[in-house]
Amino acid sequence: MKYLPVSAESLNEGAQILKNGGLVAFPTETVYGLGADAFNAQALARVFEVKKRPYFDPLIIHIAAIETLEKVIDFSLINEEMRKKLYLLAENLWPGPLSIILPKNEKIPGIATSGLETAAIRFPDNEAAQKLISLSTGAVAAPSANPFGGLSPTRAEHVKNGLGEKVDMILDGGPSRVGLESTVLDITGDILKILRPGGTPKEAIEKLIGPIKASSEQDAILSPGQLENHYAPRTPLYVLNSEEIINKTFDKSDDKKTAFLFFDNNSKDSWLNTQKEHKTAIIKVLSENGDILQAASRLFETLHELDNLNVSQIFAQLAPNTGLGEAINDRLLKGASN
Repeated sequence: MKYLPVSAESLNEGAQILKNGGLVAFPTETVYGLGADAFNAQALARVFEVKKRPYFDPLIIHIAAIETLEKVIDFSLINEEMRKKLYLLAENLWPGPLSIILPKNEKIPGIATSGLETAAIRFPDNEAAQKLISLSTGAVAAPSANPFGGLSPTRAEHVKNGLGEKVDMILDGGPSRVGLESTVLDITGDILKILRPGGTPKEAIEKLIGPIKASSEQDAILSPGQLENHYAPRTPLYVLNSEEIINKTFDKSDDKKTAFLFFDNNSKDSWLNTQKEHKTAIIKVLSENGDILQAASRLFETLHELDNLNVSQIFAQLAPNTGLGEAINDRLLKGASN
């Protein structure tokens, strides 16, 4: 396994590895992805094998140019209304943390989409990712670069610790800017649905194409992140609302290695005012002033940090459930032990 900083040379080498059927972990603005050539079924099978990912959980196809859409989707199956929505979204929200479900082209192997006739397509907002994709075949299938179901990686070292020698190359591009996976939007049906909340808020999408609804448990698995249990740390994680966590009593005689993860300083201070004993508790805050963007970017980073401290349990506070807060809460609830 090669572990290299992003550079012109390493991107060229990584692109060649992809062309040859290898796997390259690379930075995006959301999280680090485990990339394989989207047109190579054997390479795609290796992604599932390395991650221990179930084959019914489809991958996201990453592109680096709008023109590449013609190579990965079937425009003959896109009606005028769908095409209008696609171009509105692409013009305003690509590149960015938005994946759009579209009818797939026959060139994309069925293993990439778990046998579905649709694929999730994304144009990442990261220069290194765009360069790597454009230097390869132009389309790279990439789930998050971590063992299936675990915490998503927001740094190259998270990938190294989780997958190590199973990957042919890890490109280190520094910490992820957004820190949460992309929003996945299905525009193929009569009802527009967000299958997975993520880095693009629902409100930004609705401004462009009108009302959309959230996915339900009854919906088929059309994208990553729809399974009930996902994004879980090794440490038991318990998710509480603001009132519950503020009133959660810490007794140092019970457990010295309990961690509390607060959304902001106000919540942390309110909790401290209720405690007689707290000095041995491990306390983390996602955003001191309650900035939702900062909280999102710190979520997985902080959970990785707590996991590495070998705490015995984590109590985490839900974020305000608007904008990116919806995506933060989705990750916490799916990773929770309660």
